Amino acid sequence: MAGLELAEVILAVIVGTLAAIVYSLRVLIMLERRVASMEQNIQRITSRVLKEEGVIEKMMVTKKSSSRKKTTKHKKR
Repeated sequence: MAGLELAEVILAVIVGTLAAIVYSLRVLIMLERRVASMEQNIQRITSRVLKEEGVIEKMMVTKKSSSRKKTTKHKKR
C-alpha cells in the first residue's frame, strides 16, 4: 500500500508541474500579444509623426520660397 501512495504523490507532482508549464505558456502568449499590440500602436504613431514632419517641411519650403520671391521683387537693377 505504501508503494501505491508514493506513486500517487509522484504522479500528482508530475501533473502539477505540467499544469504550471501550461499556465506559464498561456501567460507568455498573452504578454506577447500585448507587446505586439504596443508595437502596432508605436508604428501608427511613428507614421503619423512622419506625415506631420512632411507637412511641416513643405510649409517651411513654401515660406522660404515666398520670402525669396518677395525679396527678389524689391531688388530691381
